[in-house]
Amino acid sequence: MQKINAAITAVGGYVPEYRLTNKILETLVDTNDEWIRTRTGIEERRILKGEGLASSDMGAEAVKDLLKKRGIGPEEIDCVICATVTPDMFFPATANIISHKTGMVNAFGFDISAACSGFLFSLTTGSSFIESGRYKKVIVVGVDKMSSIVDYSDRTTCIIFGDGAGAVLLEASTDECGIKDSLLKSDGNGKDFLHMKAGGSLKPSSVETVMAKEHYIYQEGQTVFKFAVKGMADVSYELMQRNHLTADDISWLVPHQANLRIIDATANRMSLPKEKVMINIQKYGNTTAATIPLCLWEWEKQLHKGENIILAAFGGGFTWGATWVKWAYDTQ
Repeated sequence: MQKINAAITAVGGYVPEYRLTNKILETLVDTNDEWIRTRTGIEERRILKGEGLASSDMGAEAVKDLLKKRGIGPEEIDCVICATVTPDMFFPATANIISHKTGMVNAFGFDISAACSGFLFSLTTGSSFIESGRYKKVIVVGVDKMSSIVDYSDRTTCIIFGDGAGAVLLEASTDECGIKDSLLKSDGNGKDFLHMKAGGSLKPSSVETVMAKEHYIYQEGQTVFKFAVKGMADVSYELMQRNHLTADDISWLVPHQANLRIIDATANRMSLPKEKVMINIQKYGNTTAATIPLCLWEWEKQLHKGENIILAAFGGGFTWGATWVKWAYDTQ
């Protein structure tokens, strides 16, 4: 019996129209364009504006883009997995709301919360459904409306994050293409350095938590940076080693877009030149679970069947990981 691989067969994406530039941020907090660019690589980020708009709206647009390009109807989708830390609400799952907004009436869905590694964790989960033979079409969405949990008076975090959504379709493949291997890790000791203080069962919402601004992102930047550089670079290298891959075998590195210095460190650890690295952090900032699929969306036309691609991420928790993908199609 032939082994079934889960292959990415379509990619969709969406970013809001509004551009929050470094120049605009200079008017909000004590910072400047040069400082932001030299330390993060970010020049602007997209922000979802409008009453009543949420993560599901961006996720739905990414899914619609994907379905149109693949030429299939929403009723054909069996499952939707949504990676997000900014769900529309605690429940129901944002995946369910995206399904409703796009007409995926036959799909069951659920959310995965793993911060910036959420897309990789979701991709591995979705791949298992395809590989089992039980489901034929699974959509994995990475989406975050980070502007909803950013304190725009905190210059250490407001310069980093943006909003956006990306989605991929997984289908069965009997050739060598597909999701080949994943190396995923987590360490709860990292919870103190990057988290949201209030709003969960540990510290429920109250007037006091709102007044204390405890529903925004809290980050100890230097600590997170140190762990991210080592974690993302090491896991990517380890994945290559255990699959006997060299830098010459890799066509693209698709890194989480958290910080340009972290991206450079990962590429260097893998001995990859910059022309093999997908970078769009300058345009979108850190969109958390959406960064990797947004890169695939932007570079889709440059990808060719059979190319080896490494996806790598590091996120709050701490969570981190890398996935080896052998690309399954040439874009027409």
